[in-house]
Amino acid sequence: MRRIVISLSIILVFAVASLAIGALQVQRFMAMELAVPENGVEFVIANGSSFSAVSRQLVKKGVIDNDRLLRLYARWSGAASTIQAGDYVIKPGATPSSLLQQFTSGAVRLYSFTIVEGWNSRDLLAALHAADAVKASMTDEDWPGLLSELGATAIHPEGLFLPETYRFPRNTTDRDLLAQAYTLMQTVLAEEWRNRDEAAPVKTPYEALTLASIVEKETARADERQRIAGVFARRLQKRMRLQTDPTVIYGIGPQFNGNLTRRDLRTDTPYNTYTRHGLPPTPIAMPGRAAIHAALNPAPGKELYFVATGLGDGSHSFSATKAEHDAAVAAYLRRLRQQRKQGG
Repeated sequence: MRRIVISLSIILVFAVASLAIGALQVQRFMAMELAVPENGVEFVIANGSSFSAVSRQLVKKGVIDNDRLLRLYARWSGAASTIQAGDYVIKPGATPSSLLQQFTSGAVRLYSFTIVEGWNSRDLLAALHAADAVKASMTDEDWPGLLSELGATAIHPEGLFLPETYRFPRNTTDRDLLAQAYTLMQTVLAEEWRNRDEAAPVKTPYEALTLASIVEKETARADERQRIAGVFARRLQKRMRLQTDPTVIYGIGPQFNGNLTRRDLRTDTPYNTYTRHGLPPTPIAMPGRAAIHAALNPAPGKELYFVATGLGDGSHSFSATKAEHDAAVAAYLRRLRQQRKQGG
């Protein structure tokens, strides 16, 4: 009997020792830095993948040499049943432990999409559909439905989505991204409206968006936005027509060929600010926050006109009188003729 007890004790000691050694091996393995190159490793876990399939894929990609210990730990800890499908990037310095944490928390790779200041709704939807990681789910005909879902009071999409860079996981839909951009625009517009100059010539936040979109299309220069907004503000206050080319071009639509003619300026549309007073009925582009701020905080002064300088830096000449403006236009045209002559 005593011999049996001794034998069992020895077996138990060996078993405990083996377990301790095994646990130490697993512990060391889980803390070991993986063989990940500097630019990382792209790794996709498909929907319905078993953990065994995932671990084999890690071996195949050379991230780990042997997946036995990883599978043992994942089953023991319960992580094997909680991994999430997705598009991941395994970064340098990763360990099996951090890798499991990444897979179970769903810390997938994030992509970026930038809405550019001055885009119109056609530009925006085309860019979304050209983005590889974005899932297309709507067409131009779906704008009214989307705006209704978002709770927008406007029935036209122009100007409602804030130019910004958005981060998102693969297969995020165009609708989801647009919802983010709409919400952020509402937040920014509300902030700027609260802090506006009471003398700004707009009655509603939507009118502010409309004016901001014109400012956005007229200049990309930070030092000119409020000055140009000031010109438009004074023209509105004096009941002068805005006479701004970007609104005319927007009114022409997709068929605009890049050459704005005198006939175009005389052809009436709801957006032709040469033939109509006041602001156009909707924004004509997506204005950024800086343009919104400028529209709501126009620079003071007496200037009522501006024209491009033709210097190639996007700058403008500003004038208080028609005579000064005519002289600035003549100078611009002379500069253009000279540049064409030199180029020819």
